[in-house]
Amino acid sequence: MIIDLNCDMGEGFGVYRLGDDAEMLTVATSANIACGFHAGDPLVMHQTLTLAARNGVQAGAHPSFLDLWGFGRRPIHGERPEDVEKAVLYQVGALLALAQDAGTPVRHVKTHGALGNLANEDSDLALAVARAIRTLDRDLIFVVMPGLETERAGERLGLRMAREVYADRAYADTGNLVSRKLPGAVLHEPEAVSARVLRMLEDGAITSLSGRRIPTRIDTVCVHGDTPGAVAMGRRLRDDLAARGITLRPMAEVVDA
Repeated sequence: MIIDLNCDMGEGFGVYRLGDDAEMLTVATSANIACGFHAGDPLVMHQTLTLAARNGVQAGAHPSFLDLWGFGRRPIHGERPEDVEKAVLYQVGALLALAQDAGTPVRHVKTHGALGNLANEDSDLALAVARAIRTLDRDLIFVVMPGLETERAGERLGLRMAREVYADRAYADTGNLVSRKLPGAVLHEPEAVSARVLRMLEDGAITSLSGRRIPTRIDTVCVHGDTPGAVAMGRRLRDDLAARGITLRPMAEVVDA
């Protein structure tokens, strides 16, 4: 079995830094790079692209709602899908331009925070994101949550997709993530997180907080870079996957396998 380990990165802004990107880039095989709307700026984006290339880590775009204050985690209701489409074009286009200067390709797009959570349940938003990806480059991989609207939008538009599960987040019975405001929504213990991911891969399914089993294909596993102890969590997971004979490869290689 081969699998990708992805992490959200480049989530600083100006003089502010969040997460240990330099260390996470020695662990992850794909990086989702903030594009300026929830975090990131041209210098941070370019530096993260350069570091990813130096470590052989696949670069991807991580667009969000325009919400620096709330780190992209505040739901913005009422946005017109066509406006969201343009916002995604704007953000991913910026990263593509910086990547050209850095001499490294951008291979995937993964929505961040509230935009991703809402798109998973709103077909119009999901299609808006998918249309933006198709407009930019039909070969870009759309990172989707299995069984939800993002996956259906990707299928409808014929996009390449990577089905993602989260190492450090709990699931609701719908298959979407549990709100961070609820107890148990974010997991912190490396041993428990690693054991949970291994079960997902062995079972080919995720399990919700209530115990519901949801079968799925799994291409990529996410560890959040801003989670306390993310590097230790990622390293433990990487070591345990290797011990089980599971090989880590960048997302594009997994999707194309």
